[in-house]
Amino acid sequence: MKNKGRLLIVEDEKVALKNLDHVMEKEGYRVVGTTSGPNALKILQEQEFDVVLTDLKMEKVDGLEVLEKCKSLYPDTEVIMITAYASIPSAVDTMKKGAYDYIAKPFKLDVVRKVVREAVEKVRLKKENVQLREQIEKYQGKVKIITQDTIVQGILDTARQIAPTDCNIVLTGESGTGKELFARYMHFMSKRADGPFFAINCGAFTEELLSNELFGHEKGAFTGAATMKKGLVEMASGGTLFLDEITEMPSSMQVKLLRVIQEKEVLRVGGTEPVKVDVRFIAATNRGIQDAIKDGHFRQDLYFRLNVVSLHIPPLSERRDDIPLLSYYFLKKYTTLMKKDITEISQDVISILMNYDFPGNVRELENIIERGVALSNGNTIEVAHLPQDLKELSIRTFRKKEGKIPSLEEQEEAYIKWVLKEVGGNKTLAAQVLGIDRVSLWRKLKRYGLEE
Repeated sequence: MKNKGRLLIVEDEKVALKNLDHVMEKEGYRVVGTTSGPNALKILQEQEFDVVLTDLKMEKVDGLEVLEKCKSLYPDTEVIMITAYASIPSAVDTMKKGAYDYIAKPFKLDVVRKVVREAVEKVRLKKENVQLREQIEKYQGKVKIITQDTIVQGILDTARQIAPTDCNIVLTGESGTGKELFARYMHFMSKRADGPFFAINCGAFTEELLSNELFGHEKGAFTGAATMKKGLVEMASGGTLFLDEITEMPSSMQVKLLRVIQEKEVLRVGGTEPVKVDVRFIAATNRGIQDAIKDGHFRQDLYFRLNVVSLHIPPLSERRDDIPLLSYYFLKKYTTLMKKDITEISQDVISILMNYDFPGNVRELENIIERGVALSNGNTIEVAHLPQDLKELSIRTFRKKEGKIPSLEEQEEAYIKWVLKEVGGNKTLAAQVLGIDRVSLWRKLKRYGLEE
């Protein structure tokens, strides 16, 4: 069985200790148990645990001393108090001193399992957050692609291979996936790294303005042209020009761009003498470029000139493992910019983000974290700091699985599993949450093979 974490149990009643030890080991935890408070302090001096489960009232050394010792040695270890009903006020007081939770005697094993599981999960997430922050520290420099996704890492391997070759490239992918960032990455990995990098959105200008921006103009070329102006193609000579939304470029402009690529020279508006240029072009589109060619909106000959190599950037919904890593990257970025001391993102927030489909991709995630940093007054981004539509997202019910839309039965089964997990397996409470009676729930559990 997979090791779920290390657990120290301190309980002066031998039978209770034996039961807890057996149950927790069966759950998959590595357990060390003792009936002695002084021995517990000695064990803590020698070993670190994820969670300490300790009785509050013990002779010589009580649970409070165990708590204080544990927190002084291992601040991230969570301590759970076991206490009799009469001692609950004392247990609540220990929580103010850093205990994770308390369990009242006589306790139910399901309750112990649930509280320990949640405490271990909290410790695991803390460790993951530390690792994420350490990983983020490595992403320093001119341009870095933040990822731990195997598909994106494969794309980066290809990008590093083609970057020095100087060939033109087409990037495809949804809006907000970071196509310009990939273009900058390849520029700085190329022999042109010391040269200029310019970017322009071909869909953001009229034909006249786009022509002026790309190719420049001579003095007196039109009313208001008081001086000569170099275009971006000329200014990018010796470097890279990134053409975003290339399929939105007007047809007449496509002809001019094709000539620039073929002849390696540009003619300014109103000019008579072409100017030699040495530019690498990286084009990008969020549309189906082949469809644009078929529809006559994009020239096939220009596509062949640009598309020496094509890279597709997947949407964030297909690289969910990157969501926590990117979230902490943006957290570091905006806490630095806003001069705030925010170091954590709550697990509830991470869970919501992991279950969100991000139609705006990485750009949308960045905006969400920037908002969270702006609104947070503590050291953690909480659910309250999320946009309203995300606050209401507690479980994703319509996500595709392996490209297949799940059936209503599959969704019902998944939802029942989720509710049971949230209520610690309590079927009576689960039925109440689901809004059905226990008999109906029992029938559904039997149908889906979830009786246990």
